[in-house]
Amino acid sequence: MNCILLPVENFSANTAKINDVVQVDHVNNILGAKVGDTLKIGQLGGNLGTAVIEDIAADSIQLYDVQLAITPPAKLDLTVVLALPRPKVLRRLIMDMTALGVRDIVLVNSYRTQKSYWQSPLLERLDEFVLEGLQQGVDTIAPRITLQKRFKPFVEDTLTSLVSNQAIVAHPYAEQSFSEFRQLDTTLELPSLVCIGAEGGWIDYEIALLAAHGCTPVHIGPRILRTEAAVNVMLGQWLL
Repeated sequence: MNCILLPVENFSANTAKINDVVQVDHVNNILGAKVGDTLKIGQLGGNLGTAVIEDIAADSIQLYDVQLAITPPAKLDLTVVLALPRPKVLRRLIMDMTALGVRDIVLVNSYRTQKSYWQSPLLERLDEFVLEGLQQGVDTIAPRITLQKRFKPFVEDTLTSLVSNQAIVAHPYAEQSFSEFRQLDTTLELPSLVCIGAEGGWIDYEIALLAAHGCTPVHIGPRILRTEAAVNVMLGQWLL
């Protein structure tokens, strides 16, 4: 948590209040902050800045001298289409993609996505995971997250409208690497859409359908990685 993000309703003139239990605990027990200390804060959907601790209560922290003059970092021009992963890795993936600055996230069904994943209570907590990612990446603008429970209709009817230049699909058995794909034309910008499978990857039918709708299959090396590792390796290219 590299900054404390607060909703608009927690601000009044040049004051603000922290009343989220996790945030209060972080300020008290992780930062060890005291009255008079300055905190890095931000307004959800707004700017970043600082504020000074005026008072610390058991369940809230009052701030004054709120200064919000720093524009949040620009979002990556990137949509990630991610096959819905196992619930226990969903939180980390949403946090990481948010911290990296992904603009749009599409959670889509795939052959290897178990039906039970769509009933996971963690899907009701996406906003919570996004907040964690924003506070990690020092950002205030949440990515847009959509759920697509039907793979084929999504690819055939919606996918191409999300692509502004190029699109790729991560596939460990692709003929070319992401690096080789980039070298084909170094004047082109990075792809605006990347598709990443869940554990076990995409099946051949899914790769073929994605390729038929403009997604070039690429691999990221000879090693087959877990989904969370593959996401970070792929998306790290947009930060270089």
